[in-house]
Amino acid sequence: MTQANPSSSPVEFESIYRGISEVFPHQPDSSDPEQNLTQRLLKCDRPLRVKLGIDPTGAEIHLGHSIPVRKLRAFQDAGHTAVLIIGDFTARIGDPTGKSEVRRQLTEADVKTNAETYLEQVRPILDFDTPGRLEVRYNSEWLSALDLGKILDLLSTMTVGQMLAKEGFSERYGKGDPVFLHEFLYPLMQGYDSVAVQSDVELGGTDQKFNIAVGRDLQRHFGLLPQFGLLVPLLLGTDGIQKMSKSLGNYVGLQEDPLSMYSKLEKVPDALIQDYFELLTPFALDTLPENPRDRQKLLALEVTRQFHGEAAAQQAQQAAISLVQGTGEPAAGVPEFSLAEINFPAKLFYLVGATPLCASSSEARRQIQGGAVKLDGEKVTDPNQEFVSPDALIGKVVQVGKKKFARFTS
Repeated sequence: MTQANPSSSPVEFESIYRGISEVFPHQPDSSDPEQNLTQRLLKCDRPLRVKLGIDPTGAEIHLGHSIPVRKLRAFQDAGHTAVLIIGDFTARIGDPTGKSEVRRQLTEADVKTNAETYLEQVRPILDFDTPGRLEVRYNSEWLSALDLGKILDLLSTMTVGQMLAKEGFSERYGKGDPVFLHEFLYPLMQGYDSVAVQSDVELGGTDQKFNIAVGRDLQRHFGLLPQFGLLVPLLLGTDGIQKMSKSLGNYVGLQEDPLSMYSKLEKVPDALIQDYFELLTPFALDTLPENPRDRQKLLALEVTRQFHGEAAAQQAQQAAISLVQGTGEPAAGVPEFSLAEINFPAKLFYLVGATPLCASSSEARRQIQGGAVKLDGEKVTDPNQEFVSPDALIGKVVQVGKKKFARFTS
């Protein structure tokens, strides 16, 4: 399907450029559609092909990963074609960007398992239904077919010096840590994706500039019009300090239950609120409530609604209020934890440690002794409190800290 000047609306331009960190190349006063993305958008007589690659190196996507996906949706809404590449081949190498050590190579089975969850997680964001608006591609389609001659051709486009200038490589090389040759192939393979799908624009976080630039170089090498790079910020985690990361525990997963998602977001530090609204919601920043607490609640409600629907988001908000107020009323939407596998009698620290709320019984003991654990809104401080049977716990909500909840079930 073709469409002349698919993006000419100021509202659509605003959505495309909202919150971005950089566009390259960028010559704002140029009328050349090869140097000015706005001119490319205005003058192109067909929908642009807008690429986003996601490597399924894990099973769960968090809100930080969703930012370029949201930008991909903005291009869809402006009439362009989103090309979502599942990096089932490149994930076996793993992007070394920002890594201080070599990444573990995933097996084909690992990658397949992870990839199966990705599309479902981004489904609430992207338009899967409008014809011509979405292509989902797997880069094993073309990368697994490369012969040695083609690989040598790719390798000939870059020098060792250029590769060692890449963040992560230079740090490791400077420290004398190993940098393996197969890692050099990652940016070339990721760049070759742009050749294979003939992308006009590639989206990515600010840590992807090197890889996107390689894609431009390879497109030029193979006689194609080089793509624009559009970079989005890396979202700080809920701690307000480091980039959102599952390993750091400062993340909000797209598959989290409504109450957990809402509870984490309503505690986002004030300093991050504007960035979260700009990057995760469509709200105009000058229309936000003045009260910081009201802004937190609005953010939590809106993002939870995006992934779980209006009813579930409202229910999560009411459940969070009930738990924080310690009313003892049953809170709907709280994740459940079955006591069926627990041997009674059992002590409180063991019970709490068995839930996903704590990593171990020893952590549960520390949390209880530190006053961070509540049972149906009432603080409990004796880790050795013993329960003879599950009967006294069924239906009760255990809370660890301000954001973690679970309801005991039989």
